[in-house]
Amino acid sequence: MSRNPGVCLLRTTGQDAWVQVITAAHTEWIFPFTGLQPAQFRKLVRLVAERGGDAIADGRPGRQWALDLADRVLLVATYWRTNLTMRQIGPLFGVSHSAAHRVIDTLGPLLALAPVRRRPVDQIAIVDGTLIPTRDHRLAARSKNYRYSTNLQVAIDASTRLVIAVGDPQPGNRNDTIVYRTSGIDQKLDGRPVMADGGYRGNPEVIIPYRKPADGSDLPDWKEDLNVEHRRVRAGVEHALARMKCFKILRDYRRAAHTLTDAASGIANLHNIILAG
Repeated sequence: MSRNPGVCLLRTTGQDAWVQVITAAHTEWIFPFTGLQPAQFRKLVRLVAERGGDAIADGRPGRQWALDLADRVLLVATYWRTNLTMRQIGPLFGVSHSAAHRVIDTLGPLLALAPVRRRPVDQIAIVDGTLIPTRDHRLAARSKNYRYSTNLQVAIDASTRLVIAVGDPQPGNRNDTIVYRTSGIDQKLDGRPVMADGGYRGNPEVIIPYRKPADGSDLPDWKEDLNVEHRRVRAGVEHALARMKCFKILRDYRRAAHTLTDAASGIANLHNIILAG
C-alpha cells in the first residue's frame, strides 16, 4: 500500500477484484493519459456514444459493462498512450485483463479518424511513411532498422497539419513508393495534389523534389529554391508523425497486426483533437 491513496493499488481482502485507481470522474487523470483537455475528452465520449449506439451504452439490456463509457474511452486512450500490458492496465481500472481486452477491441475502432467527405479539390496533402515496430510476424517484416516492422502511411493537410488519411499497414521491408499504392492511401487522396519526399518516385501524381542530373551537375538555382521550399512544407508531416508517436503503442505494437489500422486511425483522431484545440 502506498502512502498516497490516490495512486495506490489495493487488493480487496477475500475478493478477486482490484480497486479502480484511474477514472474519468477525476478530471486530473484525463490530460496525462490522453493529451486531451476535459472538454475535448467529453466531446470524444459523445462521439463514441453516437457511433456505438446501444451496443456500448451504459445501462443496456443484458450483461452490463464493468466500467461506464467515459472510463472505457479513457482506458483505450491510456493503453495507446502508455503501451502498458493488459495485466498492468486492467487493475488500474479495476477490471481483469480479459475485460480490458474486450473494451479495447470494442471501442478502439469507434475512435477512428472519420473520413473527410468534403475537401477543397486544390487542398494540398503531404504524405510520408513511418516504420512501426510490430511483433506480429504475419504482417511485419525485417526493415532497414533490422526490426520486424510495418510501414504506415500518413497524410496531413498542408495548411492545417491535421491528419486526413491513414493507409493500411504494409510489411516494413517495402519502400514508400510501393506502399503508397498498396496501402490504399493513394485512393483516399485521389484527385488532390500530394507532396512527398524523393522516395515516392514512380507515382506521377505525387510532387517530389527535383533530383540532380545523372551527370552529377548542379541543379539550377530556381530548382534549388523550390527544393528548399518543398522541404520546409513537407516537414509538417514529420512533425505530425512525431506527435502521433507520443502514443507509445506506435513504438512497439504487441497486438495482432490487423488491429493496427484502427489503432493508428484512432491515434490520428486524437492528434487532430489535440491540435485543433
